[in-house]
Amino acid sequence: MKRIFLAFAALVTSLGLTGCGYNDMAQGDQSIKAAWAEVLNQYQRRSDLIPNLVQTVKGYAAQEQDTLTKVVEARAKATGIQATPELVNDPEAFKKFIAAQNQLQGALSRLMVVAENYPNLKSDQAFRDLQAQLEGTENRITVARNRYIKAIQGYNNAVVSFPTNLTAMLFSFKEKPQFTVENEAEIKSAPKVDFSKPAAPAKP
Repeated sequence: MKRIFLAFAALVTSLGLTGCGYNDMAQGDQSIKAAWAEVLNQYQRRSDLIPNLVQTVKGYAAQEQDTLTKVVEARAKATGIQATPELVNDPEAFKKFIAAQNQLQGALSRLMVVAENYPNLKSDQAFRDLQAQLEGTENRITVARNRYIKAIQGYNNAVVSFPTNLTAMLFSFKEKPQFTVENEAEIKSAPKVDFSKPAAPAKP
């Protein structure tokens, strides 16, 4: 009899939690963690490409030291912030991390613009391979960010909307930080370079 009562109580509790949005928020929290982990993975992939990219450019354009230095410094700043899943629970840390990643993206974009002035560099196979990998990684970052944005929308709405906000307060579900309009503006304003055009022949 006791077992039947406990099973019935568990069923009632489960139905109650489902109706008040607990299950949706719990599942949403897990989806956000997974989406954010993929964002971090792609940022790390980009960071790993930079040392070889800088060395390759330096071999043809050592005089562009200022641009190269800014890329290295931006990478150091971005990797200096501990990238953990817990960033999505700390709005200030999240903001600083994204700002550092955007700064790195801007520095890389300027480096690509500089590379346009060096035909021998553009025709170097190692550079072209690195550039292709970087371009692919930027695309993966965009996809991962979009998945994070979609994962977070429903969750944040539930956290602030009645009556699910009562459940959120009871179980300490809090809003997760989102990419801001400023973040997107910085990315859209970053210079783009089309490397699909064949490299110009080197001057004698």
